[in-house]
Amino acid sequence: MDLKAGQVAVVTGAASGIGLAMARRFAAEGLKVVLADVEEAALDKAAAGLRAEGADVHARVVDVGERAQLMELADAAYDTYGAVHVLCNNAGVGSGAEGRMWEHDPNDWRWAFAVNVWGVFHGVQAFVPRMIKSGQPGHVVNTSSGDGGIAPLPTASVYAVTKAAVVTLTESLYAHLRAEHARVGASVLFPGPHMLRTGLWESHRNRPARYAKRSPRRTPYRSLDQWEAAMRAAGQEVRFTPVEEVAALVADGIRADRFWLLPASEHSDAQIRARARSMLDRANPSYLESFVLD
Repeated sequence: MDLKAGQVAVVTGAASGIGLAMARRFAAEGLKVVLADVEEAALDKAAAGLRAEGADVHARVVDVGERAQLMELADAAYDTYGAVHVLCNNAGVGSGAEGRMWEHDPNDWRWAFAVNVWGVFHGVQAFVPRMIKSGQPGHVVNTSSGDGGIAPLPTASVYAVTKAAVVTLTESLYAHLRAEHARVGASVLFPGPHMLRTGLWESHRNRPARYAKRSPRRTPYRSLDQWEAAMRAAGQEVRFTPVEEVAALVADGIRADRFWLLPASEHSDAQIRARARSMLDRANPSYLESFVLD
């Protein structure tokens, strides 16, 4: 589909990071934007900033893990603007899990799945039937990650599992839309190719009480700056991709009806080949051996 002035884009996780960058890009293209986020103060600030730039904005506090709240978001979007053309299921959290998988707090899994997987599914069910029924061109973008979407980083296995699920969910959505001959496309987004400065690194600040850890963390949470310092101290190169580049990839991908929104990267390509070769050869996953879980 083409992006045209007057169309409507809905973005979850829109108060900062990739979500805000996508919303700003859509607004610059002349689209009206519906911002959803669980963090009210940050959402208000994002909406005010976009309005100051001339955007037509509707903002709503939403916990995407709660189905009713996404259904209410859809009602609000259609009541306000009468249509939705672009849906970006972008909200995501890191789980904060520690140790080996068998040591994880079950609530780390429940919370990550509620947001990263159920949040995408709720978004699809809340918006896609209306988008199809309208008969207008539309597009759904679901945010995954190279961690899980391509190959897992075992030290962040909970997050990786959820992002692998998003890929399969979006592949299935694509097939279902094609089977219906819908004018709605689908894409899965792999932000990158390098690290990103987003609120994902400090997801614990918004963790609901119902998913609270049952026992205290053994180590303190690290901020992005602390992660970066630790990586540099270990001699690892640290590079960041501007979130604006991710937003541009999304806009271009929607226009091209491109399913895999996967930026060019030798590292990612090598991971894809190694994983595919392991499967084709029925070999053990040697591509994980570089990740030592000390």
